[in-house]
Amino acid sequence: MVDPTLIDADNSITYDALVVGAGVIGPCVATALARKGKKVLIVERDWAMPDRIVGELMQPGGVRALRSLGMIQSINNIDAYPVTGYTVIFNGEKVDIPYPYKADVKPVEKLPDLVKDGNDKVLEDKTIHIKDYEEGERERGVAFVHGRFLNNLRNITAQEKNVTRLQGDVIEILKNEAKEVIGAKVNIDGRGKVDFKAHLTFVCDGIFSHFRRELSPEHVPTVGSSFVGMSLFDAKTPVPMHGHVILGTKHMPILVYQISPEETRILCAYNSPKLPGDIKTWMANNVQAYIPESLRPSFDKALAQGKFRSMPNSYLSARQNNVTGLCVIGDALNMRHPLGGGGMTVGLNDVVLLVEKIGDMDFSQREKILDELLDYHFQRKSYDSVINVLSIALYSLFAADNNNLRDLQRGCFKYFQRGGDCVKLPVEFLAGLMPNPFLLTRVFFAVVFYTIYLKFEERGFLGLPFALLEGIMILLTAIKVFTPYLLGELIG
Repeated sequence: MVDPTLIDADNSITYDALVVGAGVIGPCVATALARKGKKVLIVERDWAMPDRIVGELMQPGGVRALRSLGMIQSINNIDAYPVTGYTVIFNGEKVDIPYPYKADVKPVEKLPDLVKDGNDKVLEDKTIHIKDYEEGERERGVAFVHGRFLNNLRNITAQEKNVTRLQGDVIEILKNEAKEVIGAKVNIDGRGKVDFKAHLTFVCDGIFSHFRRELSPEHVPTVGSSFVGMSLFDAKTPVPMHGHVILGTKHMPILVYQISPEETRILCAYNSPKLPGDIKTWMANNVQAYIPESLRPSFDKALAQGKFRSMPNSYLSARQNNVTGLCVIGDALNMRHPLGGGGMTVGLNDVVLLVEKIGDMDFSQREKILDELLDYHFQRKSYDSVINVLSIALYSLFAADNNNLRDLQRGCFKYFQRGGDCVKLPVEFLAGLMPNPFLLTRVFFAVVFYTIYLKFEERGFLGLPFALLEGIMILLTAIKVFTPYLLGELIG
């Protein structure tokens, strides 16, 4: 039975903002704008807690964005699990990569009207501790059961007096004769198809967005690979409170991270959008042997049960929001490979920047809003390009399917083993704390030239001609992997 308050939204008024979708980004947009005094309608197909395996690990950059929005307490009281860094395992060898020190990154920005009464600080609960998140020396990420986190975000939104929640299917983005967006048509149980008007319509309907094409018919993601996931229970991870990237020359990347005191997520990469016909056999033949020993009991038990989940790995470069009355944001606008866990970090930082740009403006001044949205598109490139390009580059290296990429994979791991800046800078990019695409380029090619150096060292003096040829091929491969995506993100 649907809560009557979720279907009685007033359609006789013009809202300042209409938000389509109540995934991670929608509630943050609605809450932020409501705190800025805007009258907001947020529409969601189903307000019940979802059960999904996406959006389970948030990098420190995303945690900081939640602080800026005054919504950090959404990670409380859901058995969320702290994340303090990464462990990379390559052919059985491992290197630990902790998150950066707080002193090495900029202080968290507190947005006016949004941050108040301590809502930028975590609360103490069974798994999230004030001394760690507020007083600890290093930045922290967090992992959680997605649905529990989403429920918290939605509950925060529900408490805002300027927000009206509506349950229904958005079936059309409404436009006037000038092709400007003026709201949305919603199919509501018991009410039928109802038109709602708004000065500004935010499309936040996620990975499988129905309305991203309102920007352009060509705004469509590409899907090149998949993840097959399982839940491991009572697993003993190699390094507590770390995300794990398990690599090897004979298998695809495997991700492991704990999402609650009892549950650990494992994601196994499959280099095709179409999954194998017999997933259980594929996992037994291509994954099982490469699972670290401490994880094998929980992995073997989960494999025997055969409860598999899957998700497509999509890429979509952002387009300008150049339609009057429309703002596409979150995964509806921009996606990257989930290997780096950067999706929520990009989306939440987009919300922070958006509020800074237009939060205090009159939304009825639609042309002025459009000008700011065009400017916003270029300002967001500093962080989104780093996270997006890094995700693609890492996946290309970690899922190496030719000898040059395998050499780069090994070179990358050996580079991490050097320690110091060789792990400090890469983890700042991964954590969403270093929005500098040109520094990312420098670090990426430092890895490339270190890989070439290893080739020369391995070949010795007599093998110099072979090493030179291999070095040239490695460099060309690296350029092919990295450069098109970087240029696409910065120029597109």
